Amino acid sequence: MATQPILAHRPLGRGGLSVSAIGLGCMSLSGIYGSAEDAVSEDLIRHAIDMGVDHFDSSDMYGWGHNELVVGRALKGRRDRVVLATKFGQTQRPGQSNGVNGRPEYVIEACEASLKRLGVEVIDLYYQHRVDPAVPVEDTVGAMAKLVQQGKVRFLGMSEAAPDRIRRAHAVHPIAAVQTEYSLLYREEAEATRKTTAELGIGFVAYSPLGRGFLTGAIKTFADVDGRRAAHPRFQEANFDRNRALVAKIEDIAAAKACTPAQVTLAWLLAQGPDVVAIPGTRYAPRLDENIGALNVELSAADVALISAAIPAGATAGTRYPAGGMAGVFI
Repeated sequence: MATQPILAHRPLGRGGLSVSAIGLGCMSLSGIYGSAEDAVSEDLIRHAIDMGVDHFDSSDMYGWGHNELVVGRALKGRRDRVVLATKFGQTQRPGQSNGVNGRPEYVIEACEASLKRLGVEVIDLYYQHRVDPAVPVEDTVGAMAKLVQQGKVRFLGMSEAAPDRIRRAHAVHPIAAVQTEYSLLYREEAEATRKTTAELGIGFVAYSPLGRGFLTGAIKTFADVDGRRAAHPRFQEANFDRNRALVAKIEDIAAAKACTPAQVTLAWLLAQGPDVVAIPGTRYAPRLDENIGALNVELSAADVALISAAIPAGATAGTRYPAGGMAGVFI
């Protein structure tokens, strides 16, 4: 058996948790951006492990349990080689936008269900996926802390929580990581959050670091937009051309650096600070290998400034979620 590569690692929080700087967001393995075959998805996860990736991010909401089943099967025999993250808090409401549930009794129920689907005895990093404004965060995190005490969860995380709520959560139990969308296209809320997480010693996990595929350069015309992406304002016709022009600037910079747009985008993100890790999602092994290759892209301070200026903060047309989704983030 070939020796497993050792990728650059970064700490998440101050409790000893460490992950590969580039992990794998597993949402797309449950039909979010097109059909995915379970066997292929499981092979992809195993390939990622063989390539040195050890940070895998799932949720009970991805395919409403399906994703955790896929991840769990893929990790059999490899559990000790990975940091397994999953999330709770979104609830299914057919015909409506997702609900949220942060009640303490639901936290316990959701964790038990995730453990069973994943086929594991402990979750390494357990996130509240979306804030429940009807439940004090102290109550939710208090229940999550009980899971740590019981040995069912190792570390706690928050997703799309605003700075004040993060402080309140961290006061109840140390928060190891906060997860928020963060990329060249959308960074204002993430950077506001990072001021708080950096102060508190909390790691920052950037999801959708490639702008839901826009920053890979693969989506070149409005006709290329399909599936889940079509619902996102950034890809809608009124916004597409402006955003595509921004991506073209990154393509030019990548060409000059002899790397791909995805690689220069991820390298820029990791250059923002040692507290940042990225979890780009993909269904394809070549894309995964490309993303890992970002760790070999060297950027000078001048390069980082040039990339930042190519897509200034706030330059993207369209919000990062449709209106319903925006109501549930950064709160």
